[in-house]
Amino acid sequence: MSRFDLTGRVAVVTGGGTGIGRGAALVLAEYGADVVLAARRPEPLESTVNEIRALGRRALAVPTDVTDPDRCQDLVDTTLGELGRLDILVNCAGGAETKSLAQWTEEEWHQVVALNLGSVWFLSRCAAKPMLAQGKGAIVNISSGASLLSMPQAAPYAASKAGVNSLTGSMAAAWTRKGVRVNAIAVGAVRAATLVDDLERLGIDPDSVGGTNASGRLGEPDEIGHGVLFFASDASGFCSGQTLYMHGGPGPAGI
Repeated sequence: MSRFDLTGRVAVVTGGGTGIGRGAALVLAEYGADVVLAARRPEPLESTVNEIRALGRRALAVPTDVTDPDRCQDLVDTTLGELGRLDILVNCAGGAETKSLAQWTEEEWHQVVALNLGSVWFLSRCAAKPMLAQGKGAIVNISSGASLLSMPQAAPYAASKAGVNSLTGSMAAAWTRKGVRVNAIAVGAVRAATLVDDLERLGIDPDSVGGTNASGRLGEPDEIGHGVLFFASDASGFCSGQTLYMHGGPGPAGI
């Protein structure tokens, strides 16, 4: 179990106020990490900060627009200034609407790509600098099963997440030899507000979507959080450049 121990390490989790980001942040804190949470809305961040502090860990909320490279650098600088180091980055901020290809505007395309892919590019490069300087670090990118499938109703989102998978491999090839491992998790349907709200808007029962995988249910944010823990900890010390598909197992279609 010592390989999962994160005591003394500092993690930055984007999208950390809700859903998978919150679940990952709490799991990392349970295993000893101090956590900096970043997202646009401060209220959910403060709620999660209080939960982490109740576990006896240090926690900090830093409202951040992760599509802005200057704000990404500010987030890293604040983390170093307040907590003294940066060992783990979890790029979890993301999302998009669901609609047909013809309905997307040019502005919406750019917004989705900036949020899901641009943020990973900008923040990972900022966070890698102190990690490379100390000779050790772990970056975990939250991708999506949409990146591995043909999903016309989520085309810009799927394309941006496919880009995340590619960046994960490229960054791992550049940085692993220098001590910084980079991996991704392509998540399936998880019980997070973004998915549940979108499905309900479309009149789709969220549990019916979960029923299409082998487990017959939606995933829970903390389950993805334990996947993040594996990649963030020394338990995955020989693993870098990988995209793990966590989706409840292949359903009847074998996907």
